[in-house]
Amino acid sequence: MYQTDDFYRELVEHRRVIRVLALSGGYSRAEANARLARNPGIIASFSRALTEGLTVTQDDREFDAVLDETIGTIAEASRT
Repeated sequence: MYQTDDFYRELVEHRRVIRVLALSGGYSRAEANARLARNPGIIASFSRALTEGLTVTQDDREFDAVLDETIGTIAEASRT
């Protein structure tokens, strides 16, 4: 995602564009969310960031808690 805030505004508002989505681009989930939040109208496609913090050794409760928190932060960043 480009570093200039609201860089994609013209594209987001173009009448022939349905959605603009952002990939996490190798950034940590926190950094990707922060960049997404500074670019209104863009939605997330953060598959790698979605799995950040999940491990095979977690029990179901831990796994679900991490996943719920992750989904919440990505959804919040997408609401801009």
